[in-house]
Amino acid sequence: MKIIAIEEHWNSVTIRDALDRLPDGARDESVAFNTMGDNQARLEDIGRGRIEAMDAAGIDISILSVVTPATQALPAPEAVALAREANDEAAEAVRAHPDRFRAFATLPTGDPQAAAAELERCATELGHVGAMIHGRTGARTLDDPAYDDLFATAARLHQPVFIHPQIPSDEVRDASYRGLDPLTDLGLASFGWGWHMDAGLCALRLILRGTFDRHPGLQIVLGHWGEMLLFWMDRVDSLSSVAHHLERRVSDYIRTNIHVTGSGMLQERLLRHTLDFTTADRVLFSTDYPFHRPDARAVEQFFAAVPDPSDRSGIASGNAEALFGLA
Repeated sequence: MKIIAIEEHWNSVTIRDALDRLPDGARDESVAFNTMGDNQARLEDIGRGRIEAMDAAGIDISILSVVTPATQALPAPEAVALAREANDEAAEAVRAHPDRFRAFATLPTGDPQAAAAELERCATELGHVGAMIHGRTGARTLDDPAYDDLFATAARLHQPVFIHPQIPSDEVRDASYRGLDPLTDLGLASFGWGWHMDAGLCALRLILRGTFDRHPGLQIVLGHWGEMLLFWMDRVDSLSSVAHHLERRVSDYIRTNIHVTGSGMLQERLLRHTLDFTTADRVLFSTDYPFHRPDARAVEQFFAAVPDPSDRSGIASGNAEALFGLA
């Protein structure tokens, strides 16, 4: 069975160095996780070592994406230059291994117009198959009208946008995620809770802002089984009773404009719950490499839990081929 994995993270040395130079108040503290163990070496390898890791997991094709926070934490002029450089580097990796890699664009959202232009360049010149972005740049959230041209470009070019988690703002962290010990605070604000609340809220705000009414062809991808949205579907759908400007119910947008991945969380119970609230053709396989590294046996067990052979094939590769135009 062919397997395509998305959310396969990598990092360019120039982006890493630029993030390291940021002053403490501007730095995303969660980058500390990128350096734990051998994560950094794995993140910077988009060659033979990466392919060996794919082979060990039984993965045929990986869609590469720059790890959080990519260029979004950087000043806009620097972000524009480094995003372009990273996208060129990813394109070189795809050209070197065209049967194993594809890539998501990295976008300099500190300059919304430059981000739209870079998405167009990546789609039309480099062959990238979508983009990965994070929900906030500075104080500006992704549903800000300044990004409407970006989403219009994504919809026009059929470029799906993966919204990846990022750490909440300092103001939110002060209110909700601090007061324990520093390491626990950081874990609570990132992988333990805050990342996922932030990404799910970002997608929900895009719905409520009417983004999918203006751009009905726009497709969004969320990791971690939908970043809590599917698990709270009944309550978020109740927003339909007050959001009278929307053309459809909130749950309709979730089912028609949002795709979900498991992000390496390969538990059968999470898959079952997901399929209670959305359809199998909206589910994509991912490993969240290198932070999750399931071996081939774990991957096989996950797919064995999908009862319908057609659904199993779709989740493994067919859905990604259709969404990202890989066939």
